[in-house]
Parts: sequence; structure tokens; C-alpha cells
Amino acid sequence: MGIREDMPLLARHEGVWDGVYTYYNAAGEKIDEHKSRLFCRFPEGGQFPYHQSNHYLWDDGRTEIRDFPAAYRDKRIWWDNELIQGWAAEVGLDEYNRTVMLYWQRQGDPSLYLYEMIQLADDGQTRCRTWHWIRNGLLETRTAIQEKLVSRDWAAVEKKMEADAV
Repeated sequence: MGIREDMPLLARHEGVWDGVYTYYNAAGEKIDEHKSRLFCRFPEGGQFPYHQSNHYLWDDGRTEIRDFPAAYRDKRIWWDNELIQGWAAEVGLDEYNRTVMLYWQRQGDPSLYLYEMIQLADDGQTRCRTWHWIRNGLLETRTAIQEKLVSRDWAAVEKKMEADAV
């Protein structure tokens, strides 16, 4: 069995997602917000069966792009790069098949780890995500993310973005 067969819910996330990330401190005060475009890919062949690229844009013009290629084994995808180490898995206890859970830890900062829950709408057109950043056992930050599907054809959107950048 392959990643798509073992993780059919995750496979439903394939495509391009536009959204907004909103960060709150432990007291519930908003501390940051930015727009995003995420590419969730299941490339054929190659070293990594899952590859996510996150494009961030702040209102002040700052931008950032982060790449997260992932390995696959044991019905999980696994990250181990210069930024994070962790995994994502479908939540089998969710009888509605809407929930994916992630755990990761920042490289070089063992006191900080994060759990994320992703809920995909039944129609597959929207999803919401929440992150809990925990440092030394205490909540440090919460991130709330709302996203809409732009296209399932990530390759075409990626090609257009590259052409527009020239």
C-alpha cells in the first residue's frame, strides 16, 4: 500500500490552500497575523512522497517561504529538516474522517514542541487548523488558521506563480 491508500484523508488535502494564520499568546491576545498559500503535494517518484511548501505574506510586505518534504512510513508522514522534526497521522478515532494530527519539535530547541489539529470540511473545500505551542509543559502560543481550497492542480498553480515572478 502507498501513502494515498494508507492515508486517504491526507490525500484529500492535496492542492493549493489560501488562508490566514492568527497567533495568540497564552493570555489570548493577538500577537501576529499573516496570509498564506500552501502547496500540499504528493509528487510521483522522487525521494519524498509528500511535500508541502508554505508561502507567507504579511501586510507590511514581509514574505517567507518554507519547504517541508516528508518521508512516509507506518501510516504517518515524517519531517526531519533544519527547522522541525515530527510527524502527521490521521486520527482513526474520528468516525467522520475529518481530523489529521501533527506533532513536531523545533530543531535546536527541545523545550518547545507543537501539536496541530486539522479539520477538513466534508466537501473538501475548506479546512481549519489549530496549533498549540508548548514550552516546558506550558502553553506559550496558539495559532488559528482558516483556509480555502484554491485548486487541486498544484502543479499548474506553481507553474503560473513561477511565470508571474519572471
